[in-house]
Amino acid sequence: MIFILLASCGLHAQNGEYIAKVFESESGSLNYNIMYPHDFDEHEKYPLMLFLHGAGERGSDNKAQLIHGSKLFRDSLAKYPAIVIFPQCTKDDYWVDLKSEGKGQGRSMEVMTGEPNPNMERVISLVDRMLEEKYVDPSRFYVAGLSMGGMGTMELAWRMPEKITAAIAICGVGPREKAATMKPVPFWFFHGVDDIVVPSRYSVQMLRAMQVSGGKAKITLYENTGHNSWDQAFVDPDFLPFLFSKSKS
Repeated sequence: MIFILLASCGLHAQNGEYIAKVFESESGSLNYNIMYPHDFDEHEKYPLMLFLHGAGERGSDNKAQLIHGSKLFRDSLAKYPAIVIFPQCTKDDYWVDLKSEGKGQGRSMEVMTGEPNPNMERVISLVDRMLEEKYVDPSRFYVAGLSMGGMGTMELAWRMPEKITAAIAICGVGPREKAATMKPVPFWFFHGVDDIVVPSRYSVQMLRAMQVSGGKAKITLYENTGHNSWDQAFVDPDFLPFLFSKSKS
């Protein structure tokens, strides 16, 4: 498979800021933003942090995916130096293949577990490419996402559990039948109890399935909160420590 990273790195000139790039693979192109740590040194090794946005940030502008979460990582870069990646899903597409019926709390949602769709395939290819970089520490690869991105986070966890060090899924859905496969990945779920877009029972069900399978998972449920549980999750003082404190080595 052929991988091409387009646009010059500009590592030393733009440390601490997001840089818009395009990743090309045989399955097509993927817009993404990447941020390198302050005082980046290519002879050092850094954690890799991947964040997957929700459905509202899809598109082709290579900017909208930064609306939620990017500030958290930028403002914490001095304390948690990492290489941070925000890919953008194309308009009207998803990170996962999803079947959904109904509305409100009774909404039925099921994530398919066949081959990855093109957007997810490109994310996986980008991750694999980045993990090969000499300045990336493969024992510290973290994934987080919200809503559609929470679903994508869970999908990555069962497609590449041996590579992911820890994960956070905010208001997402995942296939419970894959819980045993996800067991090596410590998980933290966040969800609003009153979520009518993605009912909170799906995070609870995945939590229980992982725990039954012997996985390490926990959940935070917010009372009187609808779909936007990410604003509260981002200000949780343990959000970043939960991820960056873990290593596979």
